[in-house]
Amino acid sequence: MIDSKNSSVEPIAPIVLGFWRLLAWQLTPQQCLSFLEQSIELGITWTDHADIYGGYQCETQFGAALQLKPSVREQIKIVTKCGIRPASKEQLQAGRVNHYDSSAQHIIASAQQSLRHFKTDRLDALLIHRPDYLMQADEVAEAFMQLYKNGDVLAFGVSNFTSSQVTLLQSRLSLPLLTNQIEFSPYEMKALDDGSLDQCQMLNIRPMCWSPLAGGRLFSEQDPKALRLQATLNEITSEIGANSIDQVVYAWLLAHPSLPSVVLGTGNINRVASALEAQKLTLSREQWYRVWQASTGHSVP
Repeated sequence: MIDSKNSSVEPIAPIVLGFWRLLAWQLTPQQCLSFLEQSIELGITWTDHADIYGGYQCETQFGAALQLKPSVREQIKIVTKCGIRPASKEQLQAGRVNHYDSSAQHIIASAQQSLRHFKTDRLDALLIHRPDYLMQADEVAEAFMQLYKNGDVLAFGVSNFTSSQVTLLQSRLSLPLLTNQIEFSPYEMKALDDGSLDQCQMLNIRPMCWSPLAGGRLFSEQDPKALRLQATLNEITSEIGANSIDQVVYAWLLAHPSLPSVVLGTGNINRVASALEAQKLTLSREQWYRVWQASTGHSVP
């Protein structure tokens, strides 16, 4: 059971709306608001963002939708990320490179910028987007605490961190980390063996899983692993009475004892509703390991 020690925010829900592709959905602010309200009606209230999504435009567009009906802000949770500093076209031409920045100055400035973009007075959670090899854990902790004491951010987490990097940062924090957002899908299963999911269980935090459908590779790729997975997922879809293989994928992810939170990447409300129904599906252990075998290409030892 997830039992957050952080009284400022509740545990992350099993299904989260991801807004990485918000610009690609080509929604007007009103359409974005309607999509959000429909999702709330279904019971999905957690949203995932990052400062750099859409070339720094996705947060602003989401904020424009919220401004149309400010009361909706009280019905949702906003998770966003910071720490990646892409070089501009001009900078790249001048020989500069993309880099990471977990300095206190950048973290605080990024959080304040996100507050302005979302047109809100607080972020429910702020995550460090990628591990910064130059991260000073004490400095990150100081930035987190300043944002927390100011009421700007209610909880903190990380994304794509190794278990040792999580341990390092947590050792400097008085507040427990809320999550480690990691890539996890039947196509990409390294989190099962690299200690990430084990650590989430140990720390009693819910991992957020990005790209649960492997960016569509589960449906479109023709490599041997993808073909094995497609065949197996179709078999199990029929066996458990699921409506689609994506429901089976979500059920497979949610079955892990770390209680993952699945970050959806769709702006289609019907697919959101379908994902929500996946919580009602149960895979047997044999079916779960059949998916594992399809991914690895071999049986368990």
